[in-house]
Amino acid sequence: MTFPTTISELAPRLRRKEISPVEIARACLERIEEKNASLNAFITVMAESAVDEARNAEAEILRGEWRGPLHGIPLALKDLIDTAGVRTTAASAQYKDRVPVRDADVTRRLRNAGAVIVGKNNLHEFAYGGSSLVSYFGEMHNPWEVGRITGGSSGGSAAAVTAGLACAAIGTDTAGSIREPAALCGCVGLKPTYGRVSSRGVISLSASLDHVGPLTASVEDAAIVLQAIAGYDAEDITSADVPVADYVGALRENASRLRVGVPREYFFDELDTEVAGAIEQALRVIGSLVGAVKEVRLDVPGNRSLQAAESFAYHAENVAKNPELYQAETLRRIRTGEKVTAAEYILRRRELEEARRAIHAVFADVDVLVTPTTPIPAPAIADLKANPEALRPAELKLLRNTRPFNVWGLPAISVPCGFTENGLPIGLQIAGPYWREDLVLGLAQAYERATAWHKRRCGK
Repeated sequence: MTFPTTISELAPRLRRKEISPVEIARACLERIEEKNASLNAFITVMAESAVDEARNAEAEILRGEWRGPLHGIPLALKDLIDTAGVRTTAASAQYKDRVPVRDADVTRRLRNAGAVIVGKNNLHEFAYGGSSLVSYFGEMHNPWEVGRITGGSSGGSAAAVTAGLACAAIGTDTAGSIREPAALCGCVGLKPTYGRVSSRGVISLSASLDHVGPLTASVEDAAIVLQAIAGYDAEDITSADVPVADYVGALRENASRLRVGVPREYFFDELDTEVAGAIEQALRVIGSLVGAVKEVRLDVPGNRSLQAAESFAYHAENVAKNPELYQAETLRRIRTGEKVTAAEYILRRRELEEARRAIHAVFADVDVLVTPTTPIPAPAIADLKANPEALRPAELKLLRNTRPFNVWGLPAISVPCGFTENGLPIGLQIAGPYWREDLVLGLAQAYERATAWHKRRCGK
């Protein structure tokens, strides 16, 4: 078969028995064999078990035991999501031999949906960065230009989806780690509402800000994957018992009544010229699709000490026992949380809850918000390595527009909206109210249908 193909295209053919899950799995594994050496998108390739899972899916489909649109579809997992019996490393020497005995809840849900897990994606060590240049298993490379970063921390996941090494991947997002690499690599990345997808069995960066979500080749695929992984998990204290909407069905809704808010202040500051041009063109398209577009102002939270404190709390024991097993830059970042006092932490938690309540008011006048995903396209790896002091400032700039939506806990998606003259992808971010992933996906789908950016493929 020819790759890539979206889940929405593959699933009906699988159900009609026109193609085999084994054929699809082997095609993915062949692409991994061909491309992973240059991209470094995978830490562990689960070739043998993937073929076995594909054979089981094929037998079930032939018996008429159809589980849904992910049945027989090859997916990948960011390597901080637990897989029973398969190492989960967080891209660190600390965990290089760590083998969980139990699947993460999101892994369990994907298996129940019949998905085939082809492997574990490389990432920025312990998810503490937006470049994916810091990993015990080596840096990741952008499929559009291997001399550019993938973004992070879900860099391997974005590269794998963009290059057709998996039909979708599951990533995590604490300050933009799904949406930012999706924008830089030219795929779709969805961060659901905080608590919409269980984080049990997912190695934490900051429990108050961590989100789990899909990276896919299309908006419809993001809706399909979210449908499978969303839902309450009584064993996860961050999980919310809120009914799951029909995300795939919502894609059929007309966007013409939507009111779109554009927060130019802060989110449009110091944009790269080509990014700015692509976003303005995207807004013109959106203006033709919706009921109204108006400028809004958001009070953007900027303090990062809550994340720093929670990250240090998770790592404190390993920092004391085996600091040498961290990459030097990761250890430096983790230690920034060591001096956050209990009093300051309590204050920052209170501010977080206040911010999450206050953001409700914005949606009295608009239904969704639209911003650039990143202010700049993917930087060159050589430039960042030549000046290590520039790495963290570059990451913070790349994550500037995504991070506030983690603080607010709102659902947000990045979709392709253009390319630079040098062929680097540009992303558009759409966010909505709590639990309204349906609105976010609906506008993203309408925009995707009105444009052709998502159809552009690299190296195929």
